[in-house]
Amino acid sequence: MILEIINTLAIVIASIVAICGISAWRREFQGKRKIELAEDVLSLFYEAKDAIRAIRNPLGFQGEGTTRKPEENETPMQKEARDRVYFIYERFEKRQEIFNKLHSKRYQFKARFGPEKDKPFEDLKDIIIEIRVAAGSLARIWSQPYKNEDPAIKNKIRENQLVIQRIGEEDPITKRIEKIISDIDAICRPIILGSLN
Repeated sequence: MILEIINTLAIVIASIVAICGISAWRREFQGKRKIELAEDVLSLFYEAKDAIRAIRNPLGFQGEGTTRKPEENETPMQKEARDRVYFIYERFEKRQEIFNKLHSKRYQFKARFGPEKDKPFEDLKDIIIEIRVAAGSLARIWSQPYKNEDPAIKNKIRENQLVIQRIGEEDPITKRIEKIISDIDAICRPIILGSLN
């Protein structure tokens, strides 16, 4: 009888220890996955920052813009204008893998940390779209005959050039990217350092 009680107690204690061990292992495993996801996302945002900096580099390189296939019935003016800004699309293409990886992590990140943590992803996507749209806008403006003296057109050209090219320390796109990096860092760093469960 006493032996049965001891055996039963041993089984109960072993079960409790096993359950506690499995729970601790599960918490540790989930914590490790959170940390790895936060590290991956933060790293990809830094890579995206560098990629956008390279894309917006104001210096042109030999052969850039030459891979564009002209459209049918394109006028020489349209061809020249479109070729002039096509380097932006080529530069994006060279770095597309970074943006694809970041996009693929976005939904894991939302699922793990909540939809309210999605803002840096959305803000970065907005900047990428803005750069592409500005390049297209410049191509359209330059492909039409216009008077160089028209202040509205000159202003529109300047606005679009400031979006596609990094010019000076007061560059508004660079400032927005720095804010995005700061925001994602504020989300990820505490997770990486283990201050959040």
